[in-house]
Amino acid sequence: MSIINQFRLDGQTAVVTGGGRGIGEGIALGLAEAGADVVVAARRSHEIEAVADKVRALGRKALAVTTDMMDIEQVQALAQQTVKDMGGLTCWVSNAGGADDRVPRTFLEMPERQWDFQLNLNLKAVWTGAQAAGNHMKDHGGGTIINISSQAANRASPHNGPYAVAKSGVNNLTQTLAVEMAPFGIRVNSVSPGPIPTEVFLEFTNMTEADIPKMGKQFGVPLGRVGTPEDIAPAVVYLASPASAWMTGQDIKINGGL
Repeated sequence: MSIINQFRLDGQTAVVTGGGRGIGEGIALGLAEAGADVVVAARRSHEIEAVADKVRALGRKALAVTTDMMDIEQVQALAQQTVKDMGGLTCWVSNAGGADDRVPRTFLEMPERQWDFQLNLNLKAVWTGAQAAGNHMKDHGGGTIINISSQAANRASPHNGPYAVAKSGVNNLTQTLAVEMAPFGIRVNSVSPGPIPTEVFLEFTNMTEADIPKMGKQFGVPLGRVGTPEDIAPAVVYLASPASAWMTGQDIKINGGL
């Protein structure tokens, strides 16, 4: 197989959670361009339907499944519907994450509800997704699980503590899952983006799209700009493809040099 062909995803079916916008949308379209059929999952039905239409426009099959990733039964149903309607499940991308009210707080100010929400969405949902996908993959030839983490996992994150704690957990969960699932032919890796001005990011930082051109300098990014969803998608394609066949339990940092 040629080098370029090793990056192809023909014959694969991928689930992308949080796939209705931002990084998730970029990942879904990137996987489709590489040849995968894609299931797009999130809570906003109109957004995932729009992304599914874009996947179909690229010549791939697509399915939009409205899903609350903090409900384990819905997560399991998502995996089951993928297999039933798409004929298989070979790649699961856990991208859903964030905070519900997007208000910066210190740990001393943190209500219990906010702690629970962020740990459930940003960490527990990664486990439930891996469990739902892995229980199918282990009996059907293996597959890949890709968790979207964050560079916040590796440093102090004042006023954003629960998110950073959860993403630290995602990194360890990725390593442990990789060892546990390796005998079944399932590879588990993660991607840690740096600052990317998604809707959640802009609301949390109280910035607007007009601020984006100067963000690179403001955040001290050595490459001079903040990221885009299109910066993340190629890494996910790589981790889902045969090109990364001897790679598991690893994290790829994409942060402009921060």
